[in-house]
Amino acid sequence: MISFNYETDFEIENEGRFEKWVSAIIESEGKKEGDINYIFCDDAYLLDINQKYLNHDSFTDIISFDYTVGNELHGDIFISVERVRENALDFEVTFDAELRRVMAHGVLHYCGYKDKTDSDESLMRAKEEEKMAMFHVER
Repeated sequence: MISFNYETDFEIENEGRFEKWVSAIIESEGKKEGDINYIFCDDAYLLDINQKYLNHDSFTDIISFDYTVGNELHGDIFISVERVRENALDFEVTFDAELRRVMAHGVLHYCGYKDKTDSDESLMRAKEEEKMAMFHVER
């Protein structure tokens, strides 16, 4: 089950459409949908998590905690709406496009994709583009 939780004033419009899209991403990777929680928050909220659990003292757009069991995906994906807005400006894309990118990014980590090396990052970016394009496909 895909769920959306809010620790800020932001809310996704048409959650059902996003839920179907995330489910389609999971299915397209040959995985099973478990419990995936998206938590939308602000920079301070995500910085606190980054400091407490990852020992990083920096802002980030997304932190995902992976509880996947075998082929069934489970996890919590924290997204800073403030960082997404800032990144959208920096990358000269719409907020909605950048939001979909980070949402796909979190699930792709659960599917086994990494982004620590240049080659891993290149593959991750290609997968993000592929999955973002699926958003427009009506199922």
